[in-house]
Amino acid sequence: MPIDTAEQIWIDGVMVPWKDASVHVMSHSLHYGSGVFDGVRAYSTPRGTAAFRLTDHIHRLFSSASMLRMKIPFEPAELVDAAKATVRINRLASAYIRPLAFRGEGEMGLYPQRNPVRVAIAAWAWGPYLGEALTSGARVAVSSWRRNDPNIVLPEAKGSGQYVNSILAKIDAVDAGFDEAIMLNLAGQVAEGSGENLFLVVGGKIVTPPAAAGILMGITRDTVIRLAEDMGYTVKERLISRSELYVADELFLTGTGAEITPIREVDGRIVGRGGRGSITEKLQDMYFSVVQGKISGYDQWLELVDA
Repeated sequence: MPIDTAEQIWIDGVMVPWKDASVHVMSHSLHYGSGVFDGVRAYSTPRGTAAFRLTDHIHRLFSSASMLRMKIPFEPAELVDAAKATVRINRLASAYIRPLAFRGEGEMGLYPQRNPVRVAIAAWAWGPYLGEALTSGARVAVSSWRRNDPNIVLPEAKGSGQYVNSILAKIDAVDAGFDEAIMLNLAGQVAEGSGENLFLVVGGKIVTPPAAAGILMGITRDTVIRLAEDMGYTVKERLISRSELYVADELFLTGTGAEITPIREVDGRIVGRGGRGSITEKLQDMYFSVVQGKISGYDQWLELVDA
């Protein structure tokens, strides 16, 4: 999906014009992928623009950096404030926010620890990641590419370089006419989408792969689990086989970009009745009510940009 460019990007503590937000071609992370990033959405609410679980996302950015032995030269609270300021200065009522920490130019080679760590935060208006599939449902294919293994890289870190794994799966899926890919782990169990967590609905119960499957422990995933339980649903984390995807009553993807996106087809097999299932729709309604500040009880997740 094309980026609707904004006016300013925060880089290393300074706002710079979008067109001038560049880095040197000898930046270490450009060559070796040793950066970390996160994604946050801000929504228009009755109290003003609010970034959803912004602090949780920034803490995950620091956790990802720690796993990659990268020291971010700011405190989490500073980046929370910078993210809010970036949305404010660009006058965005709703936005996608992208914090990024990366190693800059200095030394070349696989030992990066003497290179400076730089930080940037961009914000722009961005619609649903999977477009119309948000309501109509996505067509997905199980990828031949396996999800990163915890003993090879760290799937729980949002490390820039390791997303090549997801890119390969996404390219194959889209070029074959699908909207998204589902990735299995090395043991052949269901892990997640190329950039989203996955949920099944079976017999009125909700099931999702556990951390042991090699997934990213998504913040939207956590949100959906907590909302589903508040709504009275049973949510179970367990290993899932590929064949279970074909007989599930409902399937849906979750992520900051994807929000809650139903799946209507897997490998040419219709899921349920071939559209958005009733439980998926109820969870969508609840989720959007929460992130848009239309329901009480979840205000701690809404961090006002102008507060």
